[in-house]
Parts: sequence; C-alpha cells; structure tokens
Amino acid sequence: MSATQMLGLKIHRREDPKLITGQGRFVEDLVRPGTLTMALVRSQHAHARITHVDTSRASAMPGVVAVLTAADFKPLLTGTHPVAPAFVAEKHTVPERFPLADQETVFQGEPIAVVVAENRKLAADAAQAVEVEYEPLPAVMDVFEGLKSDTTRVHSGLTDNVGWDFTYTAEDTVKDAFAQADVVVKERILQQRLAPTPIEPRGVQAEYSQFDDQLTVWMGTQNPHLMRFYLSGAMGLPETRIRVISHDVGGAFGSKADPYPEDYLVAAAARLLKRPVRWIETRSESLLTTTHGRGQVFDVEVAAKRDGTLLAMKLTQYLDAGAYLSTLSAFQACACLLAGGAYRWSGGIASRTVGVLTNRVPTDIYRGAGRPEATHLVERIVDKAAAELGMDPVEIRRKNFIKKEDFPFTNTFGLVYDSGDYDASLNRALEIVGYTDFRREQEEARKQGRYLGLGFSTWIEMCGVGPGAATAGATGGIALVESAEVRVHPTGSVQVYVGTHAHGQGHETTFAQIAADTLGVPYESVEVRHGDTAEGPAFGYGTYGSRSLAVGGMAVHSSCKKLVEKARLIAGHLLEASPSDLVFDHGRFHVSGNPTTGKTFGEIAFAAYGASLPAGTERGMEAISYFDPPNFVWPFGAHICVVEVDPATGGVDIIKYIAVDDCGTVINPLIVEGQVQGGIAQGIAQALFEEVAYDQESGQLMTGSLIDYLVPTCNEIPTAIMDRTVTPSPTNELGVKGIGEAGTIAASAAVINAIVDALGKPFGIKHVDMPASPDRLWAQIQAAQSSNGGVR
Repeated sequence: MSATQMLGLKIHRREDPKLITGQGRFVEDLVRPGTLTMALVRSQHAHARITHVDTSRASAMPGVVAVLTAADFKPLLTGTHPVAPAFVAEKHTVPERFPLADQETVFQGEPIAVVVAENRKLAADAAQAVEVEYEPLPAVMDVFEGLKSDTTRVHSGLTDNVGWDFTYTAEDTVKDAFAQADVVVKERILQQRLAPTPIEPRGVQAEYSQFDDQLTVWMGTQNPHLMRFYLSGAMGLPETRIRVISHDVGGAFGSKADPYPEDYLVAAAARLLKRPVRWIETRSESLLTTTHGRGQVFDVEVAAKRDGTLLAMKLTQYLDAGAYLSTLSAFQACACLLAGGAYRWSGGIASRTVGVLTNRVPTDIYRGAGRPEATHLVERIVDKAAAELGMDPVEIRRKNFIKKEDFPFTNTFGLVYDSGDYDASLNRALEIVGYTDFRREQEEARKQGRYLGLGFSTWIEMCGVGPGAATAGATGGIALVESAEVRVHPTGSVQVYVGTHAHGQGHETTFAQIAADTLGVPYESVEVRHGDTAEGPAFGYGTYGSRSLAVGGMAVHSSCKKLVEKARLIAGHLLEASPSDLVFDHGRFHVSGNPTTGKTFGEIAFAAYGASLPAGTERGMEAISYFDPPNFVWPFGAHICVVEVDPATGGVDIIKYIAVDDCGTVINPLIVEGQVQGGIAQGIAQALFEEVAYDQESGQLMTGSLIDYLVPTCNEIPTAIMDRTVTPSPTNELGVKGIGEAGTIAASAAVINAIVDALGKPFGIKHVDMPASPDRLWAQIQAAQSSNGGVR
C-alpha cells in the first residue's frame, strides 16, 4: 500500500498467514541441543501435611537426570511470589508461597517435586514413581465457610482465612437514600469459577550459559519484561543477565500475565544442571493448576423511586482467592468501583470487598477482570428493579443514563469517565433488533407455548490500564506507562519495537498502521517487533486490561511524531527553507504554497545518515517514547441477546445477538470485529456452559478435562450482528479506546437478562444464576411451576 491515510482501513492481520499455515513459533516448537524435560509431582489432596517424600525409585530410573524438592531449590530461589497491591493496598493475610510445597500442601495440583529427564515420557514416568506420604487435613471449599471464626484454616497457623477486607464507601453514606426509596431490590449474584483454557497451554524453556552468567528464558507470556523483573528478584541475577523471549502466544486471557512456580523452577533447574530445561503444560494440568478466573459472590441492594429513578446501591464482593493471593488477584476488586455502570446514583454507592482464602487453585485476572462482574451485577439488578417497578428495561436505562453533555463524568469513587453517548449505542441496537416488533412477536409466541426473551447489557469499561498516577500505588511503585522505539533505516524501511506483547490482538498490524499513517510511509515498509527483552525499549509493561492501543499504540504514535519533527529540520535544510514553512503531507515535505518541490520521508531518512545535516542535528533516525496517559479510557456499548427457552428441557437457543460498541477512533475495523466476536463467545460460555467444579468434601477437581469442562464450539455460539458508534476519547491524540474485553464484559448479562425476560412473566422467575445449563434451568422452571401452580 502506498503512503496514504491508514487509520480506519479494514486490513487483514499480517500475523495470520504464518499461524494458519502452521508456521507459528511457540515454546513447544523450540529445539535446543541437549534439552531436558521437566515433569512435576503434584499434590493429590486439597489440603494435607506432607510427612515424607521418597525420590529414590524415580532417581534410579533410566534417563532421569535429577529429582528435586524444595530443599534443592531454596539456595537458588530467594524471592517469594509477588503480590501487587492492586485495588486493595491493605492486605490482611498474604501466605508466603515457594514454588514447591515443603511441609504442607494447600490445593490439589500444587507442585511438591520435579523430575528432570532426557525426554517427556521418561520424566512423566519418573514423576509417577516419586512417593509422597500425606496426612490429609480438612479443606475449606466455600468462601462463607472460610469466613467463620471457628473454621479450618487454609494454611496451618493462620489467624484466619481473610486475604483482605476493605470498605471503599461505608453503608452509612447511602443510609439517607435508602430511607427515601419507594422500592428496594436485593439479589445475591454468583460469578462461578472459570478456567481460561487458551488454545496453547503454558510452556517455558530456559538455558543458562555459565561462562557469561547469562540466563535465556523462552515462554508464552503476556509480560516479557515483567517476567524478567520477577526472575531477577527470585534468582538474584541482574536483569542484564536475563533475557526473556516470547514468540507467538496461543491465547492467554489473563492467565499468562503473572509468574507461576513452573517459570521459576525451569529457570533454576537450567542454572543448576547447566543444560537447557523445558516444561510444557498438559491440558489436564492447565485445568488443574493454571489460575482460574471469577469465583465471586455479590450481595447487592438497590434503592429506587417509583418513577424509576435509581438512588443508591449497596454491595459486598466475596472473592474466592484460592490458596494463595495471586499477583493481581485483588485487581478484580475493581468491580466494586465500577458497579454503578452507565448510570447516575445520586445517593451514592456503598461497596466492600472481601478476599477469602480457600483450598483451591488461586484465582487471578481473566478476560475483563472485575469489569464483567461489575457489568453483570448492575445490569441484572437494574433489570430486576425495572421488573419490580413494572417498567420497560429500556426506559429505566434511558431515565438513569449519564448524558452525553455530562462528560467528563466523575463517578462515586472519583473515577473520571472520559466521554460517552450511551443513548446513541442503545438506540442503534434497538433499531437493529426491531424492539417494538419483537415485543409483539414475544406475546404471540407465548400464546403458542414458546418462550422468547430479550436481554440488554448497556456496558461500560475502564481500560487502557496505564495512568502512572493511578497505577503506581496499585503495582507497588511501577507506573504502567508504555514504551515504543521507532527506527527508520537509510533505505526508508521502519522498525517499531514495543513493550506490549500480542497474544492474538493483532499488534503487528494495527501498530504498523499507526506508524505508516504518522510517518507517511508505505504500510509494507513497517515491521513491528515485540516479545524479546533484548530488543527495543529498556522496559515494557505487557498486554492486559485492553491497554495496548490506548497506551502502547500512543507510544508508537509519539515516537513517530518525534521523527517527523526531526525530519522537518532536515527537510528544511535540504530545501533551503525554514522548517516552520514546511507542510508535511502523506510522507512528503514541501514548502507551503509550492507543492511541486519537496522531499519524501524516505529521502530524508537517507539524508539523516549522510554528511550534510543542519547544525546541532545528530545523525540517524530513531526515537523512543514512554507514554503516560492522563486517564483511563472508557469504551461502552449496548448488547442485545434474543433467546428461546424450552421449558421441557431447560435448553436455551440464542436466536440473535446484537453488539453496538463504541471504542472511540477505530484503527482497523476487522480486528475490532474479531475481538468483539471472541469476547462475546467467552461471555456466552460463562452464561450457559462453563464452570470449574470441585467436590465440596474432598476438594477434588471434578472438571479436570474438556469432557467435563464445557467449552462451547462454533455450533453453540452465534455470529453477532455488529455495529458501532464513534465517540473519541479526549485523553489521547488519536481518540482511541480499548475493545479487547468488551464482548466478554457485556455478554453474560445480556444472555441472563434474556432468559429471565423469557421466563419471568409466564413462570415468575426473577433471577437465574450462571451457568444457566439445561439441567439447572429445567429444575428452576419445575420449582417455579410447583410454587405458582403452573404457567401463569
């Protein structure tokens, strides 16, 4: 493509050809001479005392190089698992975590020992031969049981099982608003545990060169630079001695954002054994030990006036943190700060978060992380309020929306929504679905014994995680800004090095579009590089929280602008004109009023390495930027789900799904649509199919394979009808906002609201928990019919 306007073009992802032809480079594809394979011996119990570990039989097996326990690693790993303050700076109990359990194991699957052997099969066989003797202990498998003062402790010796208990706003602050209410609606809303299940499980390989004291680690991660930072602290090696390389990553959804025991163990084993070591997670291990998402319970109350005015809200979040606090587990508490959604609450919101330790695998961020939970609870409780008041769910939303002219809008907790037009996205969605016609169709269908439902989710999101002033306190001091280095070579070709790292987001395409547009060079001349800590900026902050474009993309734009200004000086010198008199148009500088004579950006790049430059100008053409946004960005939208529920089976068919989203300026519509469709699939999956289940007595995982953990296929997920409105963000020059998590944030509420809409009037069902699987929904319908004496 020639130099032209690149923003907004529907360009196919340049990453796709290698991936769909099997040419991607994943950790398991890496072959290094003499590589050993690691297997882990994992706890069979949710909670037990380890009384003895016998490694003798495993050590004697052919091909086994080493069998190692915590005692072998303690001289090599000095750090403990990092726990960020996130949105709860004051943690109550933070159990220490070493990569291998020593005297006590606190969740099924916790690593106890490692076997390193010549190949994967030998390592797996030897791991089976390690004999571990346990003294089983009672397990805490329920957050409310864990909060009792006389209950079992998740870790022996703990005072209690409270990870944190933090009140953002006390209930006294909303007392007056509740006293003025005509109606108060309450609900306990469940967010079941979910397994991220990326298509590529986790993997890590490490190689240590003792001669130059250099550790190289290949891994599938969202955060190469942060992983280097964590490894440096744990292993006592300077960051300059550690190189982390992450090539292609087969999905992550938050599950590859933070360090795991295996990351440290592989690196330490490679250093100890002086040979490359690798570990590739099996699917069963992924379901068992990769951090889970969600796992929360919300108690919500809303006060409203008879005319539908929403006054105030009270909510308490109970978060199942698992056996340890993960690095970013408390980030999910942001649900408490965003529970107000797209609405005004004149009487305020009282919110409290409680993180509870249980004997399960730890939870951590999962696509949306706190934002889906907030949207689900507010959209459900607003629908329930509408039903209680006899209002149309559209009207209660319109009545309470923050209006376009009120932006920037400061919410109850001091967060500033940058821009929005919530009525516009809802109106467009209603137009697409044909709302009035649907309501007529719904009534006619009920007369025929068919139960149709329509559900709304008018979502908002805080994303573009990065403002230094807002994030430094949540990370322990690191400001989550983002970096980009841009180099223009003498021939005019461009290399862009970024600190974010893609795992499906299309950075190599969209960042190239931004660079090509800003510099005015052909799109094909731009190469985007990421995922290697030895290249580009000194530090990058990774990909999560829909931050890559609004923070990382703006760093690319900033570096390119610096180069345009340097090029302007050189062009003025070459054209013998004042730089202030030059016009930069589609990659070419010319004197104002004389477009016939000029210099292209490629010509100027060549000159930048030549002998004739303006006085005081350094040779070369490169720039680096660290972009620190002044605020988060706040995308929004309106999703509508239309379902039909079969009361005889509890089955739910999604007839139509409409998504009208607003992510500000769109760089590449094709990528936006792909991100939204994928997010919707995960939101529907939570609403109808997926749930991590444990036996409540033994603590054993009951969904340890994809036979039991129901990940939907394309047969169950509809192709969404997508449209958009455009409300640019004032917080960055391009006006962009995030979109990667939008579908997941919106979808679950739209689906559940649609089911309740289908069943509410005929069966009196006011709320449905997730997942709304056929057996559960059938049982709920049967119970409602028994209670009401049949269909109303």
